[in-house]
Amino acid sequence: MLAVVAMAGALLIAGCDRLSADSKPAFQNTDVTGLDYAKDFALPDFNGKVRTLSEFRGKAVVVFFGYTQCPDVCPTTMADMATVMKQLGPMADRVQVIFVSIDPERDTPELLAKYVPAFDPRFLGLVGDKAATERVAKEFKVFYQKVPGKTPGSYTMDHTAGSYVFDAQGRIRLFIRNGQGPEPIAHDLKLLLS
Repeated sequence: MLAVVAMAGALLIAGCDRLSADSKPAFQNTDVTGLDYAKDFALPDFNGKVRTLSEFRGKAVVVFFGYTQCPDVCPTTMADMATVMKQLGPMADRVQVIFVSIDPERDTPELLAKYVPAFDPRFLGLVGDKAATERVAKEFKVFYQKVPGKTPGSYTMDHTAGSYVFDAQGRIRLFIRNGQGPEPIAHDLKLLLS
């Protein structure tokens, strides 16, 4: 009899494990929950106020590294995020999109103040000096590198094209791959906010 009770207990525990594993959110982007980097940043916004990840607790935060002179990936990503905000409807007020410049040489606060909110007035642009940019990129394991152009000021920047998503508790949860369109992003943000 004791063996039967022990076997039933083991089956119940095994079933509970399966239930909790099956109850994980079905994200369409890469689930990176538990990563031990991309923990925080401290960079000035286009008004000169130093911003940190922790000040956005209570919101899902999408962090993208780019530059205003970018010919393709950056404006496409920002346009996709603007569409995501529309798809989220009232839930969008619980999402903060942050554009971190990897080109402090050209991306002045004044330029970011025009560029970033043009996609959505709630979007925030951050730009630090060269050293601060390097620190944040290293913390987020973001690659970027200047590619010379025909003139000194016409260079481009190769860079990581994905975005990081943090939940309302400030924990890193997702890596959004570039080029998939807004629907999978809206889907995953709805899961994080529900």
